[in-house]
Amino acid sequence: MKKEKWSKRHSSGFRKWLITVLLAISVLMTGYSVLKETGDVLLDQAKAWMEEGIDGARDEAGDDGDVASDKKCGGTSAAETPEDGFWGTEIPVYQGKAWIELNNNVPLFTKKDYSTKSFETYGELDSLGRCTTAYANVGQDLMPTKERESISQVKPTGWQKSEYDGIDGKFLYNRCHLIGYQLTAENANEKNLITGTRYLNVTGMLPFENMVADYVNETKGHVLYRVTPVFYQDELVARGVKMEGWSVEDNGEGVCFNVFVYNVQPGISICYADGTSSRIAQEETTDPSAQKIYGNRRSKIYHCPGQAAYEEMKDSPNLVIFDSEEQAQAAGYRKAVR
Repeated sequence: MKKEKWSKRHSSGFRKWLITVLLAISVLMTGYSVLKETGDVLLDQAKAWMEEGIDGARDEAGDDGDVASDKKCGGTSAAETPEDGFWGTEIPVYQGKAWIELNNNVPLFTKKDYSTKSFETYGELDSLGRCTTAYANVGQDLMPTKERESISQVKPTGWQKSEYDGIDGKFLYNRCHLIGYQLTAENANEKNLITGTRYLNVTGMLPFENMVADYVNETKGHVLYRVTPVFYQDELVARGVKMEGWSVEDNGEGVCFNVFVYNVQPGISICYADGTSSRIAQEETTDPSAQKIYGNRRSKIYHCPGQAAYEEMKDSPNLVIFDSEEQAQAAGYRKAVR
């Protein structure tokens, strides 16, 4: 009888001891799991910080540790392609054409945008003082009734006074209206003026502005018109502008375009970070197809290699140089007869 009572007490004590041991092991295992998980998180964070620091150092210096000045500049007018952002995806680098079509040349307006009431809006400057988007529904009531006044007091971001022989007017940069004066009579509006090359202003944007103005004057209708400058990262000079147009009353039959116009100047290398520039050295060539087209800014006539007076035009004070006949024609020039 005593043995039986002892056995029960012993068994009960053993069970309590076993439960205590198991609970202790469980607590230790749980603690280890938590510590391991915490340690893994801290280790991953340390690795991330280390990689971030290395990447940051690479951004500040070249692979050999030297500061890369060409990285600061952000490339030239027709060469480098940034690896991220729009420049390497939606829009290719400049390849000799003043503009390219986007979205099959169809603008991104929606039916809720359609209106027969004229309006104009200009986006606020961003934190770097750069223009954003200019948007209007162009009608005759917005168009100018007097001559444009001076806009020389406006200094858009990246503005530089640079002159080169061979550029129409010699000045590399113009104060380019996002929405042209002939459309909405905006004068010295800093929200509507960017630093743009003569090529962007005249060869690229002007044909579309003229298209809109002609349509509105002829039909008395309205054209939705939106121009957005595209900057790469924190550069002060835009890589180009997106231009969209849509005639409202005829549902796009008269005017319909969606293009990107390049802010480049053939023969000139542009630093988009600050607007500085230099002439691109060109090798002499005897290949007629690789030679330039020479135009006369007064007569608006251009000559191709091999034509009469082609060589003599090199020294003309009215010389304008084009990369192709298409470029010359887009600027309003016609080919010499002989």
